[in-house]
Amino acid sequence: MSDDAIAPMVEDPATGEMAPDDGPGVSALGLTWSTPLYRGATVAMFLSGLGFSAAAPQIASFLVNELDASLTVAGLYYLTSLTAPVAGYIVGSRSDRTGRRLGLFRICAVAGFLGWAGIAFSTQLWMPFLISAVVLGFAGAATSQLFAALHDALAAKPTVHNDGVVAIVRMALTAGWVVGPVAGAFLVAQTDARVMLFATAVCTLAQILPLGRLRDTMTGHAASVDKPAPHSTPGLRTMMPLLAFTGLYICVYAGESIKYAYLPIYMNGQLEFPAALSGAMIGIQPLVELLLMPLVVVLARRAGMMTLMVLGAGFGVAANLCFALTGTAIGLFAGQILMGGVWGVFAVLGIIVAQRLLPTAVATASAIFLSSTAISSALGGLAGGLGADAIGLPLVFLIPAGFALAAVIGLIVMARTPAAKGL
Repeated sequence: MSDDAIAPMVEDPATGEMAPDDGPGVSALGLTWSTPLYRGATVAMFLSGLGFSAAAPQIASFLVNELDASLTVAGLYYLTSLTAPVAGYIVGSRSDRTGRRLGLFRICAVAGFLGWAGIAFSTQLWMPFLISAVVLGFAGAATSQLFAALHDALAAKPTVHNDGVVAIVRMALTAGWVVGPVAGAFLVAQTDARVMLFATAVCTLAQILPLGRLRDTMTGHAASVDKPAPHSTPGLRTMMPLLAFTGLYICVYAGESIKYAYLPIYMNGQLEFPAALSGAMIGIQPLVELLLMPLVVVLARRAGMMTLMVLGAGFGVAANLCFALTGTAIGLFAGQILMGGVWGVFAVLGIIVAQRLLPTAVATASAIFLSSTAISSALGGLAGGLGADAIGLPLVFLIPAGFALAAVIGLIVMARTPAAKGL
């Protein structure tokens, strides 16, 4: 008789369904550490966040200082990420047809290494643009494949800690984003931008190492996980709930590119805050986000995921109103703390909801959802640029407040639809 046959069953408050109980001595953290796939995914996501966030703030300076790009042309580089949703959909569809989550993850990680290394050694301005649009678009699908593999394993061996495991892996990605910008700036100061970009390439490739030789059939703490049965590509009607949710997420995320572009300018240029104060304000958001993530999982079990995401989008409205209307250090700190609340909710629950809205094609769902940040960044950049020119600082932050308000309304409506029932 298998362990599953005799394991005590308890109700999972997040889904209302019965799931095996791992016992009083097992926590989500313990389950993550003791299971090779979960542990490997956690370390891999930290490396992914570390590498990409180290390069993201430095790439424009690299284009200007090393390849003689103008500021305008350097800004256009970020539009190359618009190929990521297309590449993610292609990889996700292939994954759902074949069930090869970890194999495709490794291929995408190697593509990331080649892409970032190619940019590091670029000698012509067109090279980073082409590499980013073609190669790094596919590299970004590595994260979605890993979350799809996690979904398969958690679905094959469900416990009351499923969402907690996902939260821990997602926290590792956020932790990488906390450390990465500081590490990247330090490396550039000690060496140069090319060394830093090659270090990003190494981090991207190193994602493969924590997973060792694991395949889509996993043996670990619980039991073996078989390959998911192949699925046909879902039709548009089937994907509509996922696409609607992703569109609302884009509205929430669009404020990030506006904030990162204009909040430092506002603090340093108009308010003349000291550098230490400005840095503390920027750094408080990911810290709050990390602290809230474990709490979000607990609250979601009680209040429901959609309810929490409505609240999270509401935090986005309030945060941007603080940026636009207060003009004080306290007001901006409050705004950043509220933004930490936004991403403490959406960083944990967003990928879970996306996969549950398209349960027959979780790799496609993961890819569409995670790659949508490219679209939201482009939308935010365009809206912020036009808004800053039309109404100036700090009123430009009323634009992301409006986006977030639209997301609040949309999520309230969506929560009442059959597709979101039980979420």
